[in-house]
Amino acid sequence: MPNELNSILEPGMLVRHPAEPDWGLGQVQSNIGGRITVNFEEAGKVVIDGKRILLDIVYET
Repeated sequence: MPNELNSILEPGMLVRHPAEPDWGLGQVQSNIGGRITVNFEEAGKVVIDGKRILLDIVYET
Protein backbone atom coordinates (compact mmCIF):
# COMPACT_ATOMS: atom_id res chain seq x y z
CA MET A 1 0.00 0.00 0.00
CA PRO A 2 1.62 3.24 -1.11
CA ASN A 3 0.17 5.29 1.73
CA GLU A 4 1.78 3.13 4.41
CA LEU A 5 5.20 3.12 2.76
CA ASN A 6 5.10 6.86 2.04
CA SER A 7 4.27 7.53 5.70
CA ILE A 8 7.97 7.20 6.61
CA LEU A 9 8.93 10.13 4.36
CA GLU A 10 10.15 13.13 6.33
CA PRO A 11 11.36 16.60 5.33
CA GLY A 12 14.87 16.48 3.94
CA MET A 13 14.65 12.94 2.57
CA LEU A 14 15.58 12.45 -1.09
CA VAL A 15 13.15 10.75 -3.46
CA ARG A 16 12.39 10.10 -7.12
CA HIS A 17 8.98 9.88 -8.80
CA PRO A 18 8.86 6.44 -10.50
CA ALA A 19 6.66 7.65 -13.38
CA GLU A 20 8.53 10.94 -13.93
CA PRO A 21 12.28 10.21 -14.18
CA ASP A 22 12.86 13.52 -16.00
CA TRP A 23 11.90 15.39 -12.81
CA GLY A 24 15.22 14.32 -11.30
CA LEU A 25 16.02 14.07 -7.64
CA GLY A 26 13.50 15.52 -5.21
CA GLN A 27 13.70 16.63 -1.60
CA VAL A 28 10.68 16.10 0.63
CA GLN A 29 9.42 19.41 2.03
CA SER A 30 6.44 18.10 4.01
CA ASN A 31 4.24 15.03 4.46
CA ILE A 32 0.85 15.90 5.91
CA GLY A 33 -2.11 13.57 5.73
CA GLY A 34 -0.72 11.66 2.76
CA ARG A 35 -0.04 14.83 0.76
CA ILE A 36 3.70 14.93 0.14
CA THR A 37 5.29 18.16 -1.07
CA VAL A 38 8.52 17.52 -2.93
CA ASN A 39 10.92 20.00 -4.53
CA PHE A 40 12.27 18.30 -7.68
CA GLU A 41 15.40 19.45 -9.53
CA GLU A 42 13.67 19.78 -12.90
CA ALA A 43 9.95 20.11 -12.02
CA GLY A 44 10.09 22.39 -8.98
CA LYS A 45 7.65 22.03 -6.11
CA VAL A 46 5.05 19.30 -6.64
CA VAL A 47 2.37 17.98 -4.28
CA ILE A 48 2.07 14.20 -4.56
CA ASP A 49 -0.97 12.18 -3.48
CA GLY A 50 0.76 9.55 -1.38
CA LYS A 51 -2.33 7.33 -1.54
CA ARG A 52 -1.84 6.94 -5.31
CA ILE A 53 1.91 7.29 -5.95
CA LEU A 54 4.71 5.41 -4.19
CA LEU A 55 7.84 7.54 -4.24
CA ASP A 56 11.24 5.85 -4.46
CA ILE A 57 13.55 6.76 -1.57
CA VAL A 58 17.11 7.64 -2.64
CA TYR A 59 19.70 6.52 -0.09
CA GLU A 60 22.79 7.54 -2.06
CA THR A 61 23.33 10.21 -4.71
